[in-house]
Amino acid sequence: MPPSITVNDEPHPWREGLTVADVLRERNFVFPLLVVSVDGVHVPRDAYAATPVPPGAVVVVTHLVSGG
Repeated sequence: MPPSITVNDEPHPWREGLTVADVLRERNFVFPLLVVSVDGVHVPRDAYAATPVPPGAVVVVTHLVSGG
């Protein structure tokens, strides 16, 4: 079985060099206000492209919405 990660409770294929930015692009997360964690650790927006996602990781992406 090839390595994978979990993104918002769904399987996603893993590959060498995979970053948070790659995952967001591949999963079509285009909403401008996102909060991302990898294995429970918050990833700042400016670190998406430099943050590797290890095999077996759990990635959680949350859309921020505000209103009144």
